[in-house]
Amino acid sequence: MSAPVAVTIEGSVGIIELARPEKFNCLSLDVHERISAARAEFEANPDIRAILIRAQGKHFCTGADLTEVKGKLNDPAALDHFIAFGMKNLRALETSSLPVVVAVQGLCLAGGIELMLACDVCFAAETAQFGDQHAQFGLIPGWGGSQRLTRLMGQRRALDLMFSARWLDAGEAKEAGLVNYIVPDADLHKSALEYCQKIATRSRPGIAEMKRLAREGADLGIDQQMRLERDAAVRALPSDDVAEGLDAFENRRAPEFKT
Repeated sequence: MSAPVAVTIEGSVGIIELARPEKFNCLSLDVHERISAARAEFEANPDIRAILIRAQGKHFCTGADLTEVKGKLNDPAALDHFIAFGMKNLRALETSSLPVVVAVQGLCLAGGIELMLACDVCFAAETAQFGDQHAQFGLIPGWGGSQRLTRLMGQRRALDLMFSARWLDAGEAKEAGLVNYIVPDADLHKSALEYCQKIATRSRPGIAEMKRLAREGADLGIDQQMRLERDAAVRALPSDDVAEGLDAFENRRAPEFKT
């Protein structure tokens, strides 16, 4: 039996691939654990500068493994662990020092959209569809969906999506702020990987600091946000990467960051 998650490396890009196409890549506890382990492995590898999450088969992910959920309903401790670990895993992706890019084809629903929302940049195939199905089955999001949807879409649109359980096409999802790029279905994985390879040429500490600033500044007032950014910029200026970047600019060449 093949593993439910395939982990590979292409150049400086670590790839985490959902590999349960026969189950629409639904998220079991085992899948979450494997994603978590791969992320930690990539973060510890100084040669990895970006993470790409993608999926095999026709659909990206249709949500949590409801068969597994049903089997835990009479075991509160197991159920709590399932929800808590999934939330911890997605939060770790969101706060990772590495940029996390996701490539979505087919259906991206419920737990699948929660996984997508925890990533930094989203590529969608032209025929991709996005939705939150929890209300349809008497469930509520448990891996951060209600909070991240509201932050990205605004409260009214997020509640509409959750209440109605309707699906957005790729264009609607992009207009709502959920998707960055829409590409032809056949080009999805290639386009997302090329994007990852491009950002992998950037300064790893610089990218990590940009992620931190965006995350930590989100709930601050404007004066606090400016102070946060000013302090980070001042700390970064004496670094080797900044020296390399300025030298590359002066000599009209591509920088080669070492860290």
